[in-house]
Amino acid sequence: MDTESTYSGYSYYSSHSKKSHRQGERNRERHKSPRSKDVRGSEKSVTIQAPTGEPLLANDSTRTEEVQDDNWGETTTAITGTSEHSISQEDIARISKDMEDSVGLDCRRYLALTVATFLGLLVFLTPIAFILLPPILWREELEPCGTICEGLFISVAFKLLILLIGTWALFCRKQRADVPRVFVFRALLMVLIFLFVISYWLFYGVRILDSRDRNYQGIVQYAVSLVDALLFIHYLAIVLLELRQLQPMFTLQVVRSTDGESRFYSLGHLSIQRAALVVLENYYKDFTIYNPNLLTASKFRAAKHMAGLKVYNVDGPSNNATGQSRAMIAAAARRRDSSHNELYYEEAEHERRVKKRRARLVVAVEEAFIHIQRLQAEEQQKAPGEVMDPREAAQAIFPSMARALQKYLRTTRQQHYHSMESILQHLAFCITNSMTPKAFLERYLSAGPTLQYDKDRWLSTQWRLVSDEAVTNGLKDGIIFVLKCLDFSLVVNVKKIPFIVLSEEFIDPKSHKFVLRLQSETSV
Repeated sequence: MDTESTYSGYSYYSSHSKKSHRQGERNRERHKSPRSKDVRGSEKSVTIQAPTGEPLLANDSTRTEEVQDDNWGETTTAITGTSEHSISQEDIARISKDMEDSVGLDCRRYLALTVATFLGLLVFLTPIAFILLPPILWREELEPCGTICEGLFISVAFKLLILLIGTWALFCRKQRADVPRVFVFRALLMVLIFLFVISYWLFYGVRILDSRDRNYQGIVQYAVSLVDALLFIHYLAIVLLELRQLQPMFTLQVVRSTDGESRFYSLGHLSIQRAALVVLENYYKDFTIYNPNLLTASKFRAAKHMAGLKVYNVDGPSNNATGQSRAMIAAAARRRDSSHNELYYEEAEHERRVKKRRARLVVAVEEAFIHIQRLQAEEQQKAPGEVMDPREAAQAIFPSMARALQKYLRTTRQQHYHSMESILQHLAFCITNSMTPKAFLERYLSAGPTLQYDKDRWLSTQWRLVSDEAVTNGLKDGIIFVLKCLDFSLVVNVKKIPFIVLSEEFIDPKSHKFVLRLQSETSV
């Protein structure tokens, strides 16, 4: 723009000015050549491998689709230069920090597993040790165990079995996620169990081992009391970990920062980090998959408007930046007045193309499934060894619908979520279960939940929880926290469910009765 502004626009030409005009053209070419080299030299992209399961955005070639014809991609080769995914030094430092945090999370996970295993073994072996140590150390001095004592052995065995099954059902679960802080109630229960068992061991060592108590029935009764107390602690764990959170107390509004899609969830008394975990679990099944290509249309339209503005200086070679900036602002204001018309016609044209390609796709898929039905009717007459399996049938009919499906996915900017292998697998699945063409097309005609697509294309290995409150604190009215991943973030707003006053109104059943009185006089 600077080199173009150094040349004046004249409305007349003299005989001796043609030579100077040709010389100006040569100077212009000489000035433009280094600029074009700079442009080509600046079109370099730096690619940094994303963390496992965090794919970067799609190629920039999808941005130019709005101005292409219907045969785009079939007879045209597009070469793009500058990458949209340049990453700064801060992003590189953040990625390295996330990797270090993941290593720390692995160490903390194994440490917690080791502590829980040690505490579980201590709990289950302590009653058995209480019963076995006296016969091993001073068998000759013990009083004989009678019928009541032998019955206590059965009681201890069954109570330990019940405690083992309950512990397995409550605590032995596959870990769903790594949270930044410990679960407060679970940590308190572990501390309580550890102190409880240690206190029993101290009493056992002082009053039974040191004095070599001869009353074996009392020792067994002491072990039974320990098992009973452990069962009551297990009941307390069920109340704190499972029952307390069942009653809904808060409503969480979850908004995706890129497109504004939102959902509402009702939760009970949970900490912020556990509420964030519930939000993420529901996000993958309730929110439609995040498609960054749908957000590039406005950016491309703004860039196209600015690219169409050029400023020429007709007063001479002097460069006046202030005048040019004012001219650019005025031209942008005039273009903005008509931009809503361009947006309207662009959206209308896009909807027309989508409807046209959708109709072509529906017809192609219906014809392919009719061909499948014809093949199935022919295969019923063949020998059992010559029957075609669903995978071969899918590969046979896929070329007839591939072109229409490819164009439709490209128009709706879904091509990077559906590979040919995934389409063939879905087609074979529909053929195996005798599904209709509409059932096959449902996945492609409308965006589905995130879990519907290939895990390698959407899974984020790590989310970051940003909150003003401590993440171990419980939910409160008005709390806002943010869940961030590489491409977008989820903003969560917590609202308390209002207290509802419900009153009863009694209606007397006699109030619904009425009397119909007819006049005895009739008109003649």
